[in-house]
Amino acid sequence: MRVRKGDRVIVRSGKYKGHRSEVVRAIPQEHKVVLEGVNVAKRHSKPTARTYQGGIIDKFMPMPVSNVSLLCRACGEPTRVGYKADEQGRKVRVCKKCGAEL
Repeated sequence: MRVRKGDRVIVRSGKYKGHRSEVVRAIPQEHKVVLEGVNVAKRHSKPTARTYQGGIIDKFMPMPVSNVSLLCRACGEPTRVGYKADEQGRKVRVCKKCGAEL
């Protein structure tokens, strides 16, 4: 999976198509990501020892990683991800459009 926590992405399909958001959590085992402010569900919760106040809570639900595309910080456009070795020999992600490091 080429999308990581903290990446800026754009939703490519579904109900939230066109929304730009940040990845809050990546779930590689399920090929899903949780985005901030996207795919929100209302959950009813009872008061517990941890949460003193019950009520309706907004919960960000996972969505398939195939529905999002990574945004390049340099060119600002949705792009595919490539890999390249840097000077120290580490593998880094690069933008396929402009070649900038992600």
